[in-house]
Amino acid sequence: MTSTAVLIGTLDTKGREYEFVRAELESAGVDVLLVDVGVLGDPVIPVDVSAREVADAAGVPLDDLRFAREGSDTRGHALDVMSRGAVAIVSELRATGRCDGVLGLGGSGGSSLLSAVLRSLPLGVPKLLVSTMGSGDVSSYVQSSDMCIMHAVTDIAGLNRISRPILRNAAGALAGMIAAASAESDVEDAPAVGVTMLGVTTPAGLRIVERLEAAGFDPIVFHTVGSGGRALESLIASGVLSGVIDLTIKEVTDDLLGGVFVAGPDRLRTAGRLGIPQVVVPGAVEVINFGGFDTVPEHLRDGSRPLVRHNAEVTAVRATQEELIRVADEVAGRLNQAVGSVDVLIPRGGFDSYDAPGGPFSDPASDAAFADHLVGALRADIAVTTSESHINDAAFADAVADRFIAVHEHRGAADD
Repeated sequence: MTSTAVLIGTLDTKGREYEFVRAELESAGVDVLLVDVGVLGDPVIPVDVSAREVADAAGVPLDDLRFAREGSDTRGHALDVMSRGAVAIVSELRATGRCDGVLGLGGSGGSSLLSAVLRSLPLGVPKLLVSTMGSGDVSSYVQSSDMCIMHAVTDIAGLNRISRPILRNAAGALAGMIAAASAESDVEDAPAVGVTMLGVTTPAGLRIVERLEAAGFDPIVFHTVGSGGRALESLIASGVLSGVIDLTIKEVTDDLLGGVFVAGPDRLRTAGRLGIPQVVVPGAVEVINFGGFDTVPEHLRDGSRPLVRHNAEVTAVRATQEELIRVADEVAGRLNQAVGSVDVLIPRGGFDSYDAPGGPFSDPASDAAFADHLVGALRADIAVTTSESHINDAAFADAVADRFIAVHEHRGAADD
């Protein structure tokens, strides 16, 4: 069965470029559907889904958008309407088996519109954006999706010795991703479990993953650098995960104390809101992360507190005891809202490899103050287990895994 790629774009201004990409995809054996989201005029090439159909899918007549010009208030409205309409069109195409991957070409406005459509696709569905914005900060386009972004290098305005090979590569990339996604693969029946981890909690994280796999789970590890936490919360909300081992919650610390690994207001809340079982460990909770050394606020790099240059791009600063007590209150406040099972395990021997005995962040008194305050601030019905182990000790990792497995089995028995 032939696969189908959906090309979405402003075909009133970028028709030649899309025609080139369509021909490249078809030469690779992929069928193509062209969806027009242009509002400035009629498409310059034949399309399969017209701009009028896209606007109708958003509940707005296309004629109301026809005079949306660059820099005008109406342009932003038109982009929003056509984005919503395209999301609806692609959803329908997916439901009817006519969308195996999506590709778009855009400048700043087009990238904003197209990225919203690509983000609406499930994880694993090939999605590629060729963008003039591709060499900058693309986090607002990607968010927690698995979107691929290719830098256009030149403006998307004509075919030349630069744009042709880039667009050819984009078509080839999408064709390859579609072929890979279409290949027969094993269906994952094992329950998926989110596990959070950083380099400084990796020994514990990897052992937990090993234990979960042996017990028949499908562990999915999230790197808690802001984007990882956002992806975790998004997948919990979408119903992909049946439980969470939140081993590394330091994104809450950065959120509260001005670090850069910030995952947003939903962090440590979604599982509780949906009643999904979670086992929580204060991994790396004493670490405030910044970018390179020069980005650390001056009052934090004056020698008054421990600091580690993790690498050229990441610097870690130790939180004070007073700051950790604030973090304990914040963590407890978020967990106390949970309507499902919450278990907290606290390794009093240290929260990460920095915080190991003799390590640069070792401060047993501050760690104890955090642990004691957290225990006192949590709801009485939240189970808390403390251990004298370090977080990366095998015995502690086993205890975390065992607790989650027991909670999950209990929940399964209760559902039967």
